[in-house]
Amino acid sequence: MTSTDPTIVHIPLAGRAYDIHIGHGQLEQVGTRLKTMFPGARFGVITDQNVAQTQGGRLKKSLKQAGLDFTFITLPAGESTKSHAHLSQSVDAVLGAKLERNDIIIAFGGGVIGDLAGFVAAITRRGMDFVQIPTSLLAQVDSSVGGKTGINSPLGKNLVGAFHQPKLVIADLDVYDTLPPRQFAAGFAEVIKYGLIDDEEFFFWLEENLEGILNGGPARAEAIARSCAAKARFVIADELEGGVRALLNLGHTFGHALETATGYSDRLLHGEGVAIGMVLAHRFSARMGLSPSQDNVRVERYLQRAGLPTSIAQIKGNLPDTKELLSLMAQDKKATRGKMNLILTHGIGKAFIAKDVDPDEVADFIEEMR
Repeated sequence: MTSTDPTIVHIPLAGRAYDIHIGHGQLEQVGTRLKTMFPGARFGVITDQNVAQTQGGRLKKSLKQAGLDFTFITLPAGESTKSHAHLSQSVDAVLGAKLERNDIIIAFGGGVIGDLAGFVAAITRRGMDFVQIPTSLLAQVDSSVGGKTGINSPLGKNLVGAFHQPKLVIADLDVYDTLPPRQFAAGFAEVIKYGLIDDEEFFFWLEENLEGILNGGPARAEAIARSCAAKARFVIADELEGGVRALLNLGHTFGHALETATGYSDRLLHGEGVAIGMVLAHRFSARMGLSPSQDNVRVERYLQRAGLPTSIAQIKGNLPDTKELLSLMAQDKKATRGKMNLILTHGIGKAFIAKDVDPDEVADFIEEMR
């Protein structure tokens, strides 16, 4: 694992600016970087069992070599960890370790751990600083950037949380050596999303460079850096998601409903739900006469090439009826006074926010797609 000079993406939020470091061998540099950035601080590392086993040794070695005082808080792996129970467990562990307000929480894991650990930092001692060290593609290009933190509710995904920006994000490209292919593919759905929202040129580039991205060549690092820059652009323009940042949720209203319906289980990973949701968003847009149908085919074929599911029928096991799925969609954070808002599209790279969408139209569409 040879260290390389990282590509740095800067997030220039007023009073809360931070950098994203992207490169190989970055875990080996963490201890030195944190010691310089947070002199005298102690660290609480929140992670899960899988990451602790595959990458924990690298992080511990780096922290020890820098002479840092740290404690590991290890949780079960999986989406179900984003719960009230594990939030409470983590807060108590931080307090039990006698970490103080000026100490630092480290979120060391995928999107689940990043969201939960960031929320722990947001509420413990009325707010602690934290660092994101994302270990999945999904977390590196999406959830670790932008300050969204939180947990799931039985009534819906990500309905409990807070905006709390990290002080630093470190994305080590070597973590993919131990990441299962299904997890990588799920994360890649979020990369594809950036092209579909407002960057048709990026989507074309992804089509041409799929093999290099999947095989871990220079194209992978470029895809990650371009995705982080795209996420940064939306965060800078609309930090609290009052407007344009909502476009980042392309496919998520459908996808989150399907995740909730499957009990946040391995039946459907988050990125897989997003992939299906993006197909549904494009198909529904075409159904409403908003986008060309040939774009739907192109998007679906590319997602399939990337190893992602593209239809509700590919989800194993039973699903709730259409009425219940529609109810889950209505719980989405983008809903306004019970009115359904969706991210739809006029074609590849032309997503927009559609307000007050007719629920009956959506119900008929879902029934057809089942």
